[in-house]
Amino acid sequence: MNSAITAEFLAGLAGLILSLAFRYIPKLKDWYAAQPAQTKALVMAASLAVAAVAIYGASCTGLYPLGLVCGWGGVAELFRLFIAALVANQGTFGIVKNWPNGARPSLIASSAP
Repeated sequence: MNSAITAEFLAGLAGLILSLAFRYIPKLKDWYAAQPAQTKALVMAASLAVAAVAIYGASCTGLYPLGLVCGWGGVAELFRLFIAALVANQGTFGIVKNWPNGARPSLIASSAP
């Protein structure tokens, strides 16, 4: 079993973290909630694009080598990272959007009768 962290995993993790951050970090949550839907979509897309570019850049500069193709040939790699971040972000949003503000579901079943 290969336990190496992949670029896609990092992009998905970034998407998940961004979704939770815009939902639960107090001042960020308040600012984001006050925005119109189109602004929210643009802010989230830009945040995910920055995350994808950061992962790609970290790999290409050798800061965190992930074996990505660098240069113009890596545009498809960059797009794939953006899609991985987007899928994780929207999946997380779909799960947490109906949670009451600040509430988190219990992952352990109650043993009380």
